[in-house]
This record gives sequence, C-alpha cells and structure tokens, in this order.
Amino acid sequence: MSIRDMVPWNRHSSNVARRDHQDPFDSLHREMDRLFEDFFTGSRLPTRFGLADNGLQSLSPQVDVVEKKSDYIISAELPGMDEDDIDVTVTDGVLTLTGEKKTEHTEGEEDNPVRIERSYGRFQRRFSLPPDVDVESIKADFSKGVLKLTVPKLPEAQEKTRKISIGKG
Repeated sequence: MSIRDMVPWNRHSSNVARRDHQDPFDSLHREMDRLFEDFFTGSRLPTRFGLADNGLQSLSPQVDVVEKKSDYIISAELPGMDEDDIDVTVTDGVLTLTGEKKTEHTEGEEDNPVRIERSYGRFQRRFSLPPDVDVESIKADFSKGVLKLTVPKLPEAQEKTRKISIGKG
C-alpha cells in the first residue's frame, strides 16, 4: 500500500473514505465556512462615525462615508426602493437610517418561485455622529436607488489649519 492510498480524498481507492457530499465532516466544514464568512462580512471596523448598530447584514444597505472640508457625505445603496420606504432621523447625536424593502411577489398569484436571492424586509443602520456636525442642516437626496446624506460640519470645524512655527531650543 502506498501513501497515496491512505489519503482520504483519493478517489481511485474504493476502500478509503471518499470525500463527497455524504461525508458529515465535509458538510460541517462548509457550514463553519459559511458562519465565519457571515460573521466577518457583517463586521465593520470602527470609523470616525462609530457604527453603533449594523442590524441584519443581509438587509442592511451598503454605505460609503466620505469626509470633505465642509461636510460628510453618506451614500447608501437602496436598489428597488422608493423614498417613501426610507426614514432618516437624528436623535442624541445618532443618525438612524431605517426602511423596508418590499417583495415584488404578490399574494394569491400562481407564481412558483424557483430561486430567490434578493433580500426583503426591514433594515436599520445607525451611525454615531462626530461632535463637529451641524445636525440641524443635514440634507437627504434620493436618486437612482442611492440615498445621499449631506452632513455639514460646524463652522469652527471648517476653519483652516494654522501652521505653528517651531523655534530652536
């Protein structure tokens, strides 16, 4: 017997355990991969906006945050939604984006879905706003499935950087 015959995934040997979908360890391995992928896909590294609550990742919109000189721009992808399905609120320095993506399937139809990959349901994203923003002047625009929030900075946060000269000892 060669070492090749002892390898469990060697498909040429009939008396060695085969590595296929019937192997319980193989299904456990796939499930563990899926769990780790879900965990790390749902996590976010801390940012200046301090993500407070991500909600369900599968339903949460993907968000970009860009800092400019005078404001922050938050862009959220919300394909297939209307502005009536979205609410944006600010409470105690926390910006909350909530909404509901409704299914296009209507009850009572004779449809028999074969595969559904899109996510439907309620979602919520919360962001802790930095202290340098003007909460009263936040603006929201919705176009082509993208919600764009403009979060202006307070005037004192927009002041130019002042160069400080360094003297010799």
